[in-house]
Amino acid sequence: MNLIQFETNKLRGVARIEGDKAIAVRNINRMAELAQSSIRMGLTLEEAVEEMGDGEVLDYPALLAAGEVMAPLDHPDGAHCFVTGTGLTHLGSAAARDEMHRKAAAETGNESDSIKMFNLGLKGGKPRGGGPGVQPEWFYKGDGSMLVRPGGDLPLPEYALDGGEEPEIVGLYVIGADRQPWRLGFTIGNEFSDHVLERQNYLYLAHSKLRACSIGPELRAGALPDHVAGESRIIRDGKVLWQKPFVSGEANMSHAIANLEYHHFKYDLFRRPGDVHVHFFGTATLSISDGVRTRPDDVFEIQVPEFGRPLRNRMVAAKSGFTYGETGQL
Repeated sequence: MNLIQFETNKLRGVARIEGDKAIAVRNINRMAELAQSSIRMGLTLEEAVEEMGDGEVLDYPALLAAGEVMAPLDHPDGAHCFVTGTGLTHLGSAAARDEMHRKAAAETGNESDSIKMFNLGLKGGKPRGGGPGVQPEWFYKGDGSMLVRPGGDLPLPEYALDGGEEPEIVGLYVIGADRQPWRLGFTIGNEFSDHVLERQNYLYLAHSKLRACSIGPELRAGALPDHVAGESRIIRDGKVLWQKPFVSGEANMSHAIANLEYHHFKYDLFRRPGDVHVHFFGTATLSISDGVRTRPDDVFEIQVPEFGRPLRNRMVAAKSGFTYGETGQL
């Protein structure tokens, strides 16, 4: 079952998707509210939708065209929505894997930190016999204010060196009253980072991730398929500038989803009742790797058949709200 969050002039709610129909879930205003109701009733998200019953039937393409489809999970107070991710989790192409294996095995002592981290994941990211495996690379993107709705504009700050797409699968979670994390399901996302800045020095990774991002439009309830295949595109002046397939799912990853979840939610900070979490699981496909330099007004499009309609966002130039030397003195 695929679900969306929407907001019109008259109504805010959650709807299940059937073709071009968006069938509202009765008496539910937010995805997080539906999730908390599911927890209380001891039902899966799909079972809770059936239990709640159907409300108004809306025109799904019209909602998308009007920009009324929201991120599939949010929180009334954006500070209670954590947007995070893990990197170096995907195997990439066979050639890239072979190159990384060869370098990681070489006893030169000159391997990059990225290769060392990737190799750790290959060896210990999918532990056998239960229990956690090796820690992944982890990063913080921001809070709920960083989420741009499907079809919305991704701001390129004036201080940014680049704005690059990152097509990823995203896990969506709520924290129950007993501090237990609950996964609602998965969606597609554009993690959108500054790759030029990151490549200057790996220690700039944290800075490069503090950018807006977008997820949705649809939440796919249930487990993530073992193999997920989609396509990432950049459209410029109405024409496809670049496109490339990408894959995800555990068959294409060096870490188990459970391992990535454990190393996020093991921190007490991330198990605060009522909070919601949007967690990006990484990618191996980037246009910058093919020499593409994006520019304002480029449109990013990410599509995975199992996740419904594509995620589209335009990149726009944006001014910073803060100026050097502007800090006040008390």
